[in-house]
Amino acid sequence: MPHPKIITTQSEIPQTIDVMVHDEYGETMTKQIACERALTVYLNWQEIVTLMTLGARPDMLVLGYLKNQGLIEDASALDSVIIDWQTQSAAVVTSEQNEDIEETLSKKTVTSGCGQGTMFGNVMKKLENLQLPRPHIKQSMLYGLLEALTHHNDTYKAAGAVHGCAVCRDTEILSFVEDIGRHNAVDTLTGEMWLEGETGGDKVFYTTGRLTSEMVIKVAQMGIPVLLSRSGITQMGLDLAKQLGITMIARAKGHRFQVFNGAENIEFDVKGGRDE
Repeated sequence: MPHPKIITTQSEIPQTIDVMVHDEYGETMTKQIACERALTVYLNWQEIVTLMTLGARPDMLVLGYLKNQGLIEDASALDSVIIDWQTQSAAVVTSEQNEDIEETLSKKTVTSGCGQGTMFGNVMKKLENLQLPRPHIKQSMLYGLLEALTHHNDTYKAAGAVHGCAVCRDTEILSFVEDIGRHNAVDTLTGEMWLEGETGGDKVFYTTGRLTSEMVIKVAQMGIPVLLSRSGITQMGLDLAKQLGITMIARAKGHRFQVFNGAENIEFDVKGGRDE
């Protein structure tokens, strides 16, 4: 599949900066904080949305966002992606025709994503006929994957204030990204998978953030049947996981996890492995 021309100005932008702070005793020290940038997205020169982002992989973020919103579908029709940090803009040009774009943009839902995510159109309508494969997950594999994930989160370890997401296969982390909001991170990974023609049936999606309806929908759009989180879940997130057949595992850290949906897909092959 041909890739679009990707042009980025100031591609090496910092993820954190040093600032001076005072502690509770009035002592000064240098600390790192996460960077946050506005990036206005244009599709064929029409303004779509402004995303607040860390800016780690802006091209994949923009493509994943547009794909998840149903605003683009045909990767082979993509012509160019131009990221210009001087004007804080991202321009995507495609030969694909989207005659319903105005109607899609008029149907707006503000989600619970960090900083308020937005979803356009009737995304659930497009998932009505979704058939996800039934996974087989070993408890020991989950422990190995959680251990591997502890070696990531570089920005979070340095500065906090960000979420991390990963696409994994067994205990292998195929791609990991951090951003201001978990919805940005999942969009970035969506863009990568979509552009590379990757399928999700044999993969696990991990996030440090809570499992809301938005996260479940986006992972379902990626075709990934297993959703793993260090955090908790929401009622609507659980309802959608049951509806879409997604195995939902939350509160996962060390040797602890809670299966909220799809326990029949877990092989509990470790005894006495719980952290005390």
